[in-house]
Amino acid sequence: MPKILLVEDNEMNRDMLSRRLERRGYAIAIAVDGQQGVEMAASERPDLILMDMSLPVMDGWEATRQIKADEVTRRIPVIALTAHAMSGDEARAREAGCDDFDTKPIELPRLLAKIEHWLASTTPPAAAPLQT
Repeated sequence: MPKILLVEDNEMNRDMLSRRLERRGYAIAIAVDGQQGVEMAASERPDLILMDMSLPVMDGWEATRQIKADEVTRRIPVIALTAHAMSGDEARAREAGCDDFDTKPIELPRLLAKIEHWLASTTPPAAAPLQT
């Protein structure tokens, strides 16, 4: 069962999306801010991250930069989720390290297609080397 880390501060969005993804067979881990998202990316080792970009504590742009800068988490695909659908937002998300981009409100069939694409086209994240 693929594991998805959902980084979303809005409780209604978290609840709706996590339930819909769980019904489709995904295990869901949830972070409520960018800092927790970075920490959980390393501890949970999800197969994919759905990253809201407007988050408290640390925004999704910076959280993605930190995830992609870490050897342990850099191979995890990150899909940006944002209500910001301005012309430069997708480019900004990709510059931060996001592998894909989707807008809110979520259109589940479109998002599922992106999730399935990234899960099929990536190899599992490498395990961290053991410390001796």
